[in-house]
Amino acid sequence: MALVSEFLGQLTLQLGGGDPTYPTVVPEQNFDPDKDAARIETAIKTKGVDEQTIIDVLTKRTYNQRREVAFAYERRAKKDMISALKGALSGSLEAVMLGLMKSTAQYDASEIKASIKGLGTDEESLIEIVCSRSNAELMEIKQVYKELFKKDLEKDVAGDTSGDFSKLLLALVQAKRAEPSSVVDYQKIDEDARALYEAGVKRKGTDVKSWISIMSERSVPHLQKVFERYKSYSPYDMQESIRKEVKGDLEKSFLTLVQCFENKQLYFANRLQDAMKSKGAKEKVLTRIMVSRCEVDLKKIRQEFKAHHGKSLYQTIAEHTKGDYQRVLLSLCGGDD
Repeated sequence: MALVSEFLGQLTLQLGGGDPTYPTVVPEQNFDPDKDAARIETAIKTKGVDEQTIIDVLTKRTYNQRREVAFAYERRAKKDMISALKGALSGSLEAVMLGLMKSTAQYDASEIKASIKGLGTDEESLIEIVCSRSNAELMEIKQVYKELFKKDLEKDVAGDTSGDFSKLLLALVQAKRAEPSSVVDYQKIDEDARALYEAGVKRKGTDVKSWISIMSERSVPHLQKVFERYKSYSPYDMQESIRKEVKGDLEKSFLTLVQCFENKQLYFANRLQDAMKSKGAKEKVLTRIMVSRCEVDLKKIRQEFKAHHGKSLYQTIAEHTKGDYQRVLLSLCGGDD
């Protein structure tokens, strides 16, 4: 039986006709929300808090299952589980656990809100989320953002960014990207490749508007072919061209887009590697990627990480983190490669 459930866990899950997913957190087969809620209640009441039990339960349940546990907890304890977790946990472990109690779209929306709240924008977080999410994900983020904060995501992004950087983010947030087609339009591929070249490397000064419209409106499979074709016009590939033509946040955004079009999981693997390169991990980045991708494609990110960085994600996390934070991330990671 264990083998069967392990095999089911290995399967790629297809969600509502969208992209296939490669989660490390899959539904618990013998799920009993009442039993889980009782374990969490005991763990929170224990003198000194039993963090390990909280980690064991919540990182091995999907978001929908965690919600059921929260409902069961409220029935038992007559109080809200999220408030109880806030009171019992602190620091990095608390950040991960509270993140797991949100849906992926709610988590993304609140991370965007945090990145544009108060003085100074956290452009890096904003770029990572907006430039790496699909049309369907962005539509859901916008809807959830409105529900949570009673504001339009477009208005908040526009109010907090400026220039071409702002125009690119707004074009992406509008989610006008074409859906993939089974028909390959070679003429359109050629036209777009030439247009990208003529708007950038070929001329003095970059026609950023053309770059924005092509990169925010074409389907991902189409753009992959455009970048391939682009090499027949330009002496540089698309990423090199971006580095030569634009700078700052606009450069980072275009590079993130192209990297995600070419291999999204490798993009995240590289982000994780960068976050753990220096002494003391960049916990914010690490937490966000592990929480936001564990039910989407973390298994595939793990494969890309091992293939490109020579060491498993599991081992790298083990080396660069410690304590409860390390334990919760390793549990989400779902195994060593």
